Amino acid sequence: MAIQECPLSALLLTSVMAAILGSLQVGYHTGNINAPAKIIEEFFNQTWRDRYNETMSEQSLTLLWSLSVSIKDFGALLGCLGVKYVADSFGRRNSILIVNCLSVVGTGLMVVSKVSESFETLILGRLLFGLFCGLVMSLNPLYIQEVSPTVLRGAFATLNQVAYASGILLGMVSGLETLLGTEELWSIMLSLSLIPALAQYLILPFCPESPRYLLINKGQEAKADAALLRLRGSPGGVLAELEEMRGEAGRTQASVGVLEFFQKRSYRQPIIIVLCVNMGSQLSGFNAIINYSTRMFQANFEEAKYLTLGVGGANVVFTLVAFFLMEKAGRRPLLLIGFVFIAVSNLLLTVVDLVVSTVPELASLQVLLVFCLVSAYEFGPGPISWFIAGELFDQPGRSIAMAYASILNWGGKFLLALLFPPILKVIGGYSYLLFMVMALMGFTFTWFRVPETKGRTFDEIAEEFRGSENLPLQNKKGFNTFP
Repeated sequence: MAIQECPLSALLLTSVMAAILGSLQVGYHTGNINAPAKIIEEFFNQTWRDRYNETMSEQSLTLLWSLSVSIKDFGALLGCLGVKYVADSFGRRNSILIVNCLSVVGTGLMVVSKVSESFETLILGRLLFGLFCGLVMSLNPLYIQEVSPTVLRGAFATLNQVAYASGILLGMVSGLETLLGTEELWSIMLSLSLIPALAQYLILPFCPESPRYLLINKGQEAKADAALLRLRGSPGGVLAELEEMRGEAGRTQASVGVLEFFQKRSYRQPIIIVLCVNMGSQLSGFNAIINYSTRMFQANFEEAKYLTLGVGGANVVFTLVAFFLMEKAGRRPLLLIGFVFIAVSNLLLTVVDLVVSTVPELASLQVLLVFCLVSAYEFGPGPISWFIAGELFDQPGRSIAMAYASILNWGGKFLLALLFPPILKVIGGYSYLLFMVMALMGFTFTWFRVPETKGRTFDEIAEEFRGSENLPLQNKKGFNTFP
């Protein structure tokens, strides 16, 4: 199918951009909480003093702040469990609109926490927002992939990561003390995610539902035909896409339960692929760098926060690079190149960390390596880990697969946030060697087991797994090779 046969219509682009507004919100509340941390901690302490006429102990304050930060990721893990139910019950587009209310309510609670002098309200708000994170980061790529033509599916799915990275950068900037990260304005800073949330309510209802969901899940062929025609903007190629959907519908069962998902023979290899790609990606060091880069830079640079902003900027730039290369280079090459450069960056970070105290001039090289690691992550492993599950499974299993991938992503983030500080304290710079090993494992597995999905329809990919239940993927000629 050529690109000319799948014109990029204004409605398709609008639908994708409206969906990724949710990811923008997730990124924003990931990046905005670190810079004003001391100010919000003082709010916690002041609230405690006003209630009990005593100062909160430093240990209690640290514990409370850790809970406030980490509860979003915990909520995200819980939210992942509801992806299949909402996606299959209400549709892909409608589910995004429904879960968006969790963002609005959660953000509202965070905002009013200052006025109500209640840190419990802020924590509850972050928990609700975490539920939104777990749901929307699965629902977005699910909807985007199902409304996109095959030749643009990977690129458009990458836009989800572009929005997430952009949100992180916007959150970092807004949290600066020169802008909104002040004692008077931090609650206003938290409220800014309401803008894309409300914009989503204004735009997304006018966008079509996923044609694949309408035809395969609901059997509503007329509605699927109408939705697909609106998305493509012209009848060219629509009949072929509908025929491909009908073929998939005829070869798949109506629905798949969670237990059946993990027992189904044709799903076993995709499940392992999603597991290894996600673990290689999430445990390769990127999340540790994002969470602790400011502390790393503070040892050698006075304006560490601005270097951290540079990390956020590199994060955005290379997600855009991945967007432009995704349908040209393919998924496998971007994964392989990304994992190699992540491994090399971690190895060199170990060496630099061991000698930087005696050779201070190497501090600049340390910064450069951090930028290289972040760039390599977003070049391939970062965005692909979020959407590859949607390409490897057929329609009945796709919603569970996206929930599974999301659990692995958020679980990896939570695990790293929990374990990295004590590991760093025990083994210091050698901790980067652990990340290097994970990246090399991701590279090795990708080389031998991950198929190229670029340019293949959902049904073609699913057919390869259905037809090779007892065969290694690399034995299927042309499926596990570079394009």
